[in-house]
Amino acid sequence: MKALIIGAAGFVGSYLIQHLTAAYDWEIHATKLPDENLSAADIYVHDLNIMRPDEIQRLLSEARPDYIFHLAAQSSVALSWKNPQLTVDINIKGTLNILDSIRSLADYSPRILLIGSGEEYGYILPDETPVNEAVAPRPGNIYAATKACQNMLGSIYSRAYGLQLIMVRAFNHIGPNQAPIFVASDFCKQVAEIESGKKEPILHVGNLSAKRDFTDVRDVVRAYGLLIQKGKPGETYNIGSGRAISIQQLLDTILSLSTSKILVSTDPARLRPSDIPIIEADIAKLQSAINWQPEIALDQTLFETLNYWREKQI
Repeated sequence: MKALIIGAAGFVGSYLIQHLTAAYDWEIHATKLPDENLSAADIYVHDLNIMRPDEIQRLLSEARPDYIFHLAAQSSVALSWKNPQLTVDINIKGTLNILDSIRSLADYSPRILLIGSGEEYGYILPDETPVNEAVAPRPGNIYAATKACQNMLGSIYSRAYGLQLIMVRAFNHIGPNQAPIFVASDFCKQVAEIESGKKEPILHVGNLSAKRDFTDVRDVVRAYGLLIQKGKPGETYNIGSGRAISIQQLLDTILSLSTSKILVSTDPARLRPSDIPIIEADIAKLQSAINWQPEIALDQTLFETLNYWREKQI
């Protein structure tokens, strides 16, 4: 069996490659090497621009993977507010280029995992929490709107053209090596810089009252590997811990792991034009499809993420 990871150079891609190579006897193809610490010996590495359909079609024709993980995305909510055009181009047009390239190839029917986000649900009503897949999305930001559109396109292409598309809505996933544009990594990086004396002992934050569902990225990629094999084409599955905590609680845990006395200051620049009060996953549908549950505790994830940034200061 062959697996292709599109967008493998990102945060999730490196963990997915590590998981797939350890768990399955598959031939792994990836668009670029995601990490300097990963060996390319058993991985076929490709350059790919998803905005160029000819490149996609050429790669698929040559490799003809049985499984395709579509991770390529502009995945930052904050950046989507600053650059909505880029977000639309990558998340919607790029996805359509991939789906149309798959559809154009004769006698070819891979299983495809389209990665969406819990942000798609948007303004969740109190009686809709935890939110399940039957709740209609009401996106509250531009990133979420593009992912909701991707999900709808995946559903349409699955029904209309018989593509074996499985859609996921992945809630916040975190871990070592994540970019500091995301809240947990940002807080850990600031703490590590303070501890090393590179930054004044003030940690800058945005909205601390919002509640989010955090899962270790290593648990998330386990779910991806199982779901692409056992998920039902045309269906959408939530992936999360099933429990939301406030950003304040996240911050308190990180501060409790620090060796320094740190002040907290709200930075208006970190506040979004619109923020969703709570996003929490109902994962019953996922668990009925695959034998999966989160295994790595949040405290452990945050401890390892903080240590990752501590090592970066040396």
